[in-house]
Amino acid sequence: MVDISKRRFFTRKQIDTKQARLPWVKDLTTFTDRCTRCNKCVSVCETQIIKSGDGGYPAVDFSIDECTFCYKCAEICPEPIFDDRDSTPWNAKAEINAQCLAHKNIECRSCGDSCETMAITFKLRVGSVALPQLELEHCSGCGACVSVCPSSSISVSNV
Repeated sequence: MVDISKRRFFTRKQIDTKQARLPWVKDLTTFTDRCTRCNKCVSVCETQIIKSGDGGYPAVDFSIDECTFCYKCAEICPEPIFDDRDSTPWNAKAEINAQCLAHKNIECRSCGDSCETMAITFKLRVGSVALPQLELEHCSGCGACVSVCPSSSISVSNV
């Protein structure tokens, strides 16, 4: 039998608290204590963004696609680590850094085109390209903007 307190002690350093966790997983302690790393959530993810991460724990990787909030990861999990589907999936939000092409006066707007909630808008500027503006209250943290960004200047993390 695994001593959970020892497991959590060694795994806490491996899980970044700012990294977007699986949707509906609110409590990191419960997650590290109860997740058996069975990878059922990895196999059922319809967009394949759930990968085996540090320590074998499932982690979200937005580099190829977005989260559709299908709830399949929670439904297949044999452990009680997920909140109800009716609750907010997570507190993850997007962030755009200075590597954005618009800051280099290059027109792109791919992030805004992929944002279903229209959380990314563009502020017009005289004599140069429009800059992206992120309205965090509209951002679902789905990550749709991450994989389409040609300069890898967008990340999604817990707030």
